[in-house]
Amino acid sequence: METIRDSAFGKLVRLISRNRCLQYPEEKNPCNWTGCLKAEPKVKDEEAAATVGDSEADAWGLYAVMSQASRASRCLTAVSEAKSAETDTPVLIDWYGPDDSENPQNWTTTKKFLVSCQIWLLTFAIYIGSSIYTPGIEGVSMQFGVSRVASTLGLTLFVLGYGLGPMVWSPLSELPTIGRSPTYVLTLVVFVFFQFAVIYAKNFGMLLAFRFLTGFVGSPALATGGASMGDLWSPLVRDYMIAIWGCFAVAAPVLGPLVGGFAATAKGWTWTIWQLMWVSGFALVVLFFFLPETFTPNILWRRARRIRNLTGNSKYRCEAEIELRHVRPKDVLFEALVRPFILCFLEPIIFVLNLYIALIYGILYIWFEAFPIVFSEIHGFNLGETGLAFMGILIGAFAAVAGYFVWKWKYQAKHFDENGTIAPEHQLPPACVGAFALPISLFWFGWTGNFESVHWIVPIVGSMFFSVGACLIFNGIFCYQAHSYPQYAASVLAGNDFMRSSFGAGFPLFATAMFHNLGVGWACTLLGCLSVLFVPYPFILYIFGRRIRMASKYARHDI
Repeated sequence: METIRDSAFGKLVRLISRNRCLQYPEEKNPCNWTGCLKAEPKVKDEEAAATVGDSEADAWGLYAVMSQASRASRCLTAVSEAKSAETDTPVLIDWYGPDDSENPQNWTTTKKFLVSCQIWLLTFAIYIGSSIYTPGIEGVSMQFGVSRVASTLGLTLFVLGYGLGPMVWSPLSELPTIGRSPTYVLTLVVFVFFQFAVIYAKNFGMLLAFRFLTGFVGSPALATGGASMGDLWSPLVRDYMIAIWGCFAVAAPVLGPLVGGFAATAKGWTWTIWQLMWVSGFALVVLFFFLPETFTPNILWRRARRIRNLTGNSKYRCEAEIELRHVRPKDVLFEALVRPFILCFLEPIIFVLNLYIALIYGILYIWFEAFPIVFSEIHGFNLGETGLAFMGILIGAFAAVAGYFVWKWKYQAKHFDENGTIAPEHQLPPACVGAFALPISLFWFGWTGNFESVHWIVPIVGSMFFSVGACLIFNGIFCYQAHSYPQYAASVLAGNDFMRSSFGAGFPLFATAMFHNLGVGWACTLLGCLSVLFVPYPFILYIFGRRIRMASKYARHDI
């Protein structure tokens, strides 16, 4: 019942019933709320506020933009202002105790898993929207009388939209007055209904405009899904859950051509978008009824608001509200819009790692264009059967995640100290393995898929190594960046998302011409050679990473 009470449906019921239905403990028994009072706020002055330890970063969520903005604002707050504020010291509202059932970290494992499944479903429903469009590209080209390259813009603009969206939605989802659940649900409502505008587009410009907008409004889970995992799970489990979340992010674009291929063959290109609307609509129904809030500051803000309504005393506030008093709007804009680009392009480690991830992402989307050539033109598959050829990538992704879990459990666990911390460089061995798997896959696929005499299963087996390499590299590098730059993790990962989405948006535009002009074999060879250039980089970071981190003013120096 608590899950439904905290969902969008539960909030609506409480609003309509004027809080008489689905009540919280302090509303059922007004005497109970005094158990969550604290003597004084944890943050009293500039000196205390300017220091943000790892435990506080975990409380805010590892990827919080607002925590970065709060820290930047407080560091510039005058001591005199902090002292003068003490005359109106608020009364702090916190948890009822270490076992408070409203704290997401205290939820049962079953509830945590069910909420995690909803985030994974949402991520899948949005990510599949990119590649599910590809089987209908020819149909779009014929209906609107444009070239195949122009119709490919429907894919690239969607990818570009979900690369830019996090710059807006991430800071909003981390405001204590908004939280993650409303951001997920409300943007998903818009995402679902914008599909009608794509399906019934009157002209090509309208189609492209709404493909971009759907990607833009659908992006919150793609950026903050990992943060939602951090809200729910302890640091020891968090990396596993984020890896599973990443697996759904890989599975969605892989399955897109499969489900869209049969629909486009039978009913035309618009049915690929109908399928997207059904998947996202199902996710909307599930999230509307069963997705509770996971962001701690928002949960405590709503508790403080209820207590203010019960008592009529405006001094009762949660710590997030006190933090928010120090946040200046320009600092939020800087952390959300400027800091990601500063770190992405001016921090050497981040730039090269982001370039590597972006290159892999771009190769993935450009490589998707080789599958119709290999399996439709050379082996004579129809669109649906060509979609089935992507299953090798999916199987490889799940095998990679399983191997990644075994490595973390058996080998990486030995490197944690008594405080549960680990050097960021110990996140990189999977990336070192994955760096070899990528070129192997591209060379294998290119020179076995280029000939009709080679059985079609051979290039499919080769494609499995690509997802193995991509998953190992993504998980290794994402964890390395988050552990190396914990105070700026939001900016680092936002810059990463922007760069890889830019590559994913741009590369497909020249994919068809490249594969037809160079041939599948030489085109894959070119992509394989590009991936070979980055093979040494994970090894360099693993060996010399600590020395490089010590020279950076942004990276952590304590481990």
